[in-house]
Amino acid sequence: MHLPLGDQRSGRFYGKDILSVSQFSRDDLEYVFGVAEAMRTMVRHVGTFDLLKGKILANLFYEPSTRTQSSFMAAMQRLGGSVIPISEVRYSSVSKGESLPDTVRTLECYADVIVLRHHEEGAAAQAAAAAKKPIINAGDGPGEHPTQALLDLFTIREELGTLDGLTVTMLGDLKFGRTVHSLSRLCSLFDVKLRFVSPPQLEMPEKVTKELTARGVAFSKHAKLEDVLAQTDVLYVTRVQKERFEDLALYESLKHAFVVTPAVMAKAKPKMALMHPLPRVGEIEPSVDDDPRAAYFRQMECGLYVRMALLAMVLGKA
Repeated sequence: MHLPLGDQRSGRFYGKDILSVSQFSRDDLEYVFGVAEAMRTMVRHVGTFDLLKGKILANLFYEPSTRTQSSFMAAMQRLGGSVIPISEVRYSSVSKGESLPDTVRTLECYADVIVLRHHEEGAAAQAAAAAKKPIINAGDGPGEHPTQALLDLFTIREELGTLDGLTVTMLGDLKFGRTVHSLSRLCSLFDVKLRFVSPPQLEMPEKVTKELTARGVAFSKHAKLEDVLAQTDVLYVTRVQKERFEDLALYESLKHAFVVTPAVMAKAKPKMALMHPLPRVGEIEPSVDDDPRAAYFRQMECGLYVRMALLAMVLGKA
């Protein structure tokens, strides 16, 4: 298993896994964001380049994905590398009973880096323990989604110009939404107030709130968005995750607990950022898309540059 990310000043990102946001210091984040900015400049001026020419990425996805999977593919191809896409794992040797460690050991015979999405929490760490080459966690069940949190934080900085002194409100499914788990932990590195708005059945897990308390992060829980909307600088909306529910009747009762409409946005700050990891399934009305504060598609573009940066870093080219 690879060691966590090292101090960015030593340049020791090469060959490291990216499994959890807990691996990153504030200095690490500044370094990642600086590389991402350079990647954006290169893409806008050149399009594609040969930084990772000859390198191969294995995209191993046990769960459906559009944005994460395609953005990693685009990132590798923009950098001049190649991709082995494995998006229908049920048609692979896994359907014959092959273990995750064996699948990973096989793929690293062909690839230089493996991006893994899995339905079980802890799967990325299990894969990293078996692999000799870098593993990047693209989401492990209800656990973490570190690359999403990195691009989210990068987006906040791009939209508002700072990461300090902000009130970040997370709205929706905070229990199963791995993106908000990771983002909350990253926000703890900055002077940020967190506001958690959800139905009682979908509150932020105690494991996360205990970590935040230990780190001295100011946070509060709310049942109504209007209680905190006027003070909110970033409104981060998540869908209610149907695939995590055993009781579909409960899902149906909660799926539209919160819906962001133009009327809701009229009560928000003139300068703020409305974000969503996507896909959305009704929690933000399409009529909000033209609002200049709606940042979720810009957020997706930021994801390309951050994932380009991460691939270049773990492969020793940044």
